[in-house]
Amino acid sequence: MSNMGNVDIESQVIGIDLGGTAIKLGRFTADGTCLQSLSVATPQPATPSAVVEAILDAISLIDPQGYSKAIGVGTPGAVDVTGRIAVVAINLSNWHNVPLADLLEAKLNLPTLLANDANCAGLGEYWLGAGKQFQNLILITLGTGVGGAIILDGKLFTGHRGAAGELGLITLNPDGHRCNSGNQGSLEQYASAPAIRRRTGLEPSQLGELASSGDEKALTFWQEYGKDLGAGVASLIYILTPEAIAIGGGVCASFEFFLPSMQAEIERRVLPSSRAGLQILRAQLGNKAGMVGAAKLAWSLLP
Repeated sequence: MSNMGNVDIESQVIGIDLGGTAIKLGRFTADGTCLQSLSVATPQPATPSAVVEAILDAISLIDPQGYSKAIGVGTPGAVDVTGRIAVVAINLSNWHNVPLADLLEAKLNLPTLLANDANCAGLGEYWLGAGKQFQNLILITLGTGVGGAIILDGKLFTGHRGAAGELGLITLNPDGHRCNSGNQGSLEQYASAPAIRRRTGLEPSQLGELASSGDEKALTFWQEYGKDLGAGVASLIYILTPEAIAIGGGVCASFEFFLPSMQAEIERRVLPSSRAGLQILRAQLGNKAGMVGAAKLAWSLLP
């Protein structure tokens, strides 16, 4: 990016989405323009020191001049309430209470903040995606697990210990399938990609293709799926009364097939006063959401 045009080099940040297989980085201006982005393979084994080295190398490639003033990082797991320690990170080896913000600040001398990757995705959708005209938003991600994020009055809600927003772990069926969380019959056990495989023997993408071609069984499955999702989301609507719910993750490729039954179930279960004007939207940023939200996180560190 040799020609920076009239971009104000005083105000840029870096957003980082740290995943088990890839690390995605982007350099952003205050209005959300991505000046440059990069994806690098997550080192294997993904020890903290190897990951820090990989991040430093990647930053030197996307910001060789050192224009950035702050860094935000989304990590796959719980983050402490101060946004400085990765308490645990899924698919990264030996990650327990890793002081990632301190490690990066020591090397880069830039203020750094961490958040859970689903929370970053929610911030991204709120800032530049499906939620940008709303101040109260829920993001639900339907993929390997069911995750989510809560934006209340324009701010990410993480609770008093930083662990709020585990939307997929709410109980849908008290006697249902056992969940890794220790819960039984959580929403995740009905709505995640592994749950779909368990229930049908097919991949979500295969069920989407079958539904597209008019296959009755697949269409019926997605109707049932939407009903389950609507029932789970009904609890969240009663508690949070959001203006909008954005649905993201790989399973939302079949959004059109489960949306009608999901909306019907919400209308059946939720009082009109709790869902007035509620919009159910497909998330817009895809796998860039985490990186975008991490950049939004970084902006919160600057005056």
